[in-house]
Amino acid sequence: MSNIDDKARGTGNEIAGKVKQAAGDLTDNNDLKAEGEGQEVKGQAQQALGNAKEAIGNALKNAGDALKGSGN
Repeated sequence: MSNIDDKARGTGNEIAGKVKQAAGDLTDNNDLKAEGEGQEVKGQAQQALGNAKEAIGNALKNAGDALKGSGN
């Protein structure tokens, strides 16, 4: 999965989690609220994974560019 996919899925899970939490609050359903909290955390983790993949990709590209520029 690409970093863009991870970020998009993460955002979707984070939003869905917040909606579930709100629905749980409105209906006084603690199970739904807890499920939403878990889904929100999962979304945050997916976004962090996407950001990490992007940072690693950029670092590798920069290292490759630096090696090409040094004549090696």
